Amino acid sequence: MTGPGESGAAVNGTGAGKQAGVSRRRLFGLTGAGVAVAGLGAAAGAPATDAPRVRPTAADPAAPVPFRGEHQAGIVTPAQDRTHFVAFDVTTRDRAELRDLLREWTAAAERMTRGEEAEPDGAVGGGAAAPPADTGEALGLPASALTLTIGFGPSLFDDRFGLAGQRPPALIDLPRFPKDNLDPNRTGGDLCVQACANDPQVAVHAIRNLARVGFGRVAVRWSQLGFGRTSSTSTAQATPRNLFGFKDGTNNLKAEDPAGLAEHVWVAESDGPPWMVGGSYLVARRIRMRVETWDRAPLAEQEAIVGRRKGSGAPLGQQDEFDPVDPHVRGAGGVPVIAEDAHVRLASAEALEGARILRRGYNFADGSDGLGHLDAGLFFLCFNRDTRTRFVPMQRALSSKDPMMEYLEHNGSGHFAVPPGVRDGQYWGQGLFG
Repeated sequence: MTGPGESGAAVNGTGAGKQAGVSRRRLFGLTGAGVAVAGLGAAAGAPATDAPRVRPTAADPAAPVPFRGEHQAGIVTPAQDRTHFVAFDVTTRDRAELRDLLREWTAAAERMTRGEEAEPDGAVGGGAAAPPADTGEALGLPASALTLTIGFGPSLFDDRFGLAGQRPPALIDLPRFPKDNLDPNRTGGDLCVQACANDPQVAVHAIRNLARVGFGRVAVRWSQLGFGRTSSTSTAQATPRNLFGFKDGTNNLKAEDPAGLAEHVWVAESDGPPWMVGGSYLVARRIRMRVETWDRAPLAEQEAIVGRRKGSGAPLGQQDEFDPVDPHVRGAGGVPVIAEDAHVRLASAEALEGARILRRGYNFADGSDGLGHLDAGLFFLCFNRDTRTRFVPMQRALSSKDPMMEYLEHNGSGHFAVPPGVRDGQYWGQGLFG
């Protein structure tokens, strides 16, 4: 699966089950493999003095995260434990209504990230004969580090709102990758909102209320709940595990690497258009993992496919999780310890000409498929400066060469332009409307 990998450098490669292969986390990083690549290249970014300021965050998992700033929260913010992601179709054809909706969403989002209701006294403070202005399920709950991040899909830039000339060249319609099995009901969208929090009820409340505010102007196209982050976006966080049982995202880009973020995540003035400077591009991929098939594979085969030890997370041939991947180590008979098609090798920055991405995915388990199998896997989320030169090359390599694909099915996908942070007095995406 693209994205399960380590999300960083060469460490991510995925390999065939029989050969020393890509790491388990790389495995999850297949969709996020680009992230892994991005990780290695971060050091090549601009000097820290020229890089964007890293948004400060609270150590308390219940504390609020600042809503306004240079970049949107929910990108380099230390990854929370839960997500509720939603893609919307815009149903109005009125440009002014769309702009008004973004203003209203911004006000509600800022309130909810502070741990407040979507509107003051919205749950029970209105008249008894009127619907509440807040659904109420988060009453009494702390902010739980809630972040809300908005993005604009390619389909928004058609002829409905006069925005065609503002579409960024990097906001491509993603190509169809080998073995994609995309469900149209889980793909695309005019807008997206990513809610991340350390309490699932807080994340669900936020999305539910934005959908309520948008009634008559937007409609939910698809959504995804996620638990157990599959990447770390801060050096203060331990490396999590994916549903294949491997550590995931060892080499991911981190908030503490401003040079790497400037090189691989944030849109620069030279990239254009002006309204996207300081923003990023979000790729979302729903990757079902054939966990029952994986569970029947021998441990040695699993580790060979991933290219890492399942217990320690160390690259094959090394001792520690954070030891660099060395593709030149050879075993008996001179056979490479890490196979040529191992996930960590395929997803490495070296294999992708230095390309890297910032992964921010989650596990999901959505019941069964009616045939006795779990509908579970990785909801891959990544941010990159230019999807054409980072995520796409990585995904092409993984989807065509990675033996991990035997255990994965990409059945949902989305690509969104994520504008820069909201300054005082502004609303989400204001620069898009001039």
